[in-house]
Amino acid sequence: MSTRLPFFPPDLFEESRRAAYEIVRKVGLSESQQFILGPAVARLEETIAQATGVRHVIACASGTGGLNLAVQALNIGPGDEVVVPAFCCQPVASSVANRGATPVFVDVDPWTMVIDPASVEAALGQRTVAIMPAHVFSVMADMPAMRQIAERHGVKVIEDAAVAQGAVLDGTAAGRWGDLGVFSFFQVKALGTIGEGGVVLTDDQELADRCRRQRNHGQTQRFVHTDIGQNCRMDEITAQFLLHRWPGLQQRLERRADIADYYTQRFTPLRDQGLLPPPSGRDGRCYYVYSVLTDQRDELRKHLAAQSIDTHVYYPLPLPQQPAFARFSAGRRFPNAESAGRRNLALPIWPHMTDNEVERVANAVVEFYI
Repeated sequence: MSTRLPFFPPDLFEESRRAAYEIVRKVGLSESQQFILGPAVARLEETIAQATGVRHVIACASGTGGLNLAVQALNIGPGDEVVVPAFCCQPVASSVANRGATPVFVDVDPWTMVIDPASVEAALGQRTVAIMPAHVFSVMADMPAMRQIAERHGVKVIEDAAVAQGAVLDGTAAGRWGDLGVFSFFQVKALGTIGEGGVVLTDDQELADRCRRQRNHGQTQRFVHTDIGQNCRMDEITAQFLLHRWPGLQQRLERRADIADYYTQRFTPLRDQGLLPPPSGRDGRCYYVYSVLTDQRDELRKHLAAQSIDTHVYYPLPLPQQPAFARFSAGRRFPNAESAGRRNLALPIWPHMTDNEVERVANAVVEFYI
């Protein structure tokens, strides 16, 4: 029996175990006893700002919290519409609906599974105030097209870059394309942390000020509340751990990209047999998840499981078909999103996989088709 190869590795932070203990001790015993929004949070914000070139970075409690802050900072509310992808993680819709606004679902590209620009433009109406493209799996959305659409129609762009930290498209970092952009630091993300965390990125001073107030109960100073805010603050332990992991980010991203290149090289010859790998290349790629498309998804998954290789299926039920969001879709169909939900299968791509493990996955997939 082969050793099990997990999809989410249980030893993700093994090399940082001792550092995590030391960070907890250092923060917990510090004289200042400042556990939230302290100097480590400020250093993290500055580090990310320098790396991306953005003017303002606002650290917050999670990627979802970042989307909530972005929607609130734009004063989106009842009567407003925001165009969102039908195939994606649910916060793109909940961040809008929780403000009393309407998420307008649109279909995705049948291959890349990211939001389709033509569908976005067709969905714009008099009540549209923003579009929220999301980068999915290993491919950034077509952000030049998103910006052009937004500028033509006078709407804002919230860039859900939760999975795409470190990705670059046409020389511009992910998170920089929108009026506001959001990263997530959930543990399995490229720069994951022990728990949750996120940031909002923007070049707009006013939007940055709103996000900073609203993440901290709407305060301009202690007990002075100018906004109806929320508690979406990042703690010092999270920030310290992210700073500890920061120097290895580019190496981990490069390793993910190398694994993806190898998978795609092995799988592209199988397209005629019904296996579709993601588009190759490095520009506009993030390789957070490597997901193939196949009509034999369930059979392939069973084949890999029999060889002790774990896989993962994302978003099998598109957002418009979820009970929580059915009222926003009015029975409309989204064929590409539905196809993606039926056909996607994500393979292990964590950066500390060995070459032998990567080859083992590729060999097992190829074996299924030949």
